[in-house]
Amino acid sequence: MILPITAYGHPTLRKVSEEIDKDYPSLHELIENMFETMHASDGIGLAAPQVDLPIRLFLIDATPYGEEFPEAKDFKKVFINAEIIEEGMDEDMMQEGCLSIPEIREEVSRPDWIRIQYYDENFNFHDEQYKGVLARIIQHEYDHIEGILFVDHLSSLKKTLLKRKLNDISKGNINVDYKMIFPSLKKRTVKN
Repeated sequence: MILPITAYGHPTLRKVSEEIDKDYPSLHELIENMFETMHASDGIGLAAPQVDLPIRLFLIDATPYGEEFPEAKDFKKVFINAEIIEEGMDEDMMQEGCLSIPEIREEVSRPDWIRIQYYDENFNFHDEQYKGVLARIIQHEYDHIEGILFVDHLSSLKKTLLKRKLNDISKGNINVDYKMIFPSLKKRTVKN
């Protein structure tokens, strides 16, 4: 089932998410629905807060980047209760976008590698290191479970320049090809 994506300005996107356990209700169904939602929206990552659930869950399918970045080929993972425990001192710049902030893409600086601990969908524990584009995608989705958006990494000037576009997104004054929940509409309206 395709879920509506929460738009910029939605309060769930600013919450620090709660940990879950293996008994979280309908977890496997939620993961399937999130993958379906992400693929239908042409995304490469999706965090639970983006579907209005403030829990520490995100997933990634970096396969579309496989031609340009070989390490992304067939990279499809679920991250539960993730914690980044180390990150590189050097930073890389790369353009990012977000399903919750459609039609805005900006250069964002992020550490060039990370070490992350998490559980997969079967609650097997992992302690792994990632670099390059995979580290970037993971950090972007990890930010979501911490209540942070990629636009928070931009300069004050850049945020000021984007203010009108961001307000339009929160008010639903945008056309997207997927279902969204816009916080500024009187009812929690889903537009498609």
